[in-house]
Amino acid sequence: MTNPLIAISSAVILASTVPLAALAQSNANLPATPANDAEVAARFKAADKNGDGKVTKEEAEASLPRVALAWEKIDIDKKGYITLEQLQLIAANNR
Repeated sequence: MTNPLIAISSAVILASTVPLAALAQSNANLPATPANDAEVAARFKAADKNGDGKVTKEEAEASLPRVALAWEKIDIDKKGYITLEQLQLIAANNR
């Protein structure tokens, strides 16, 4: 007879590891993080399709997948866009 507490604990452990495995696989498909400010600026410029100096979430989803995944943490003012300065600051803090 299976102990119900052990069965529940096993289910919780299994459920908590599956999303982590999926996240690890999805991160494996992401481009490497930029090595310096020049690379950040180049990626930002490439993502800024209309050249207005801002990257929207839609632009990020198309060209900056790491930024798109963390959008809510980056666009803290809920403006709907980020600037190069914001992205450089975040990139510098994550190197």
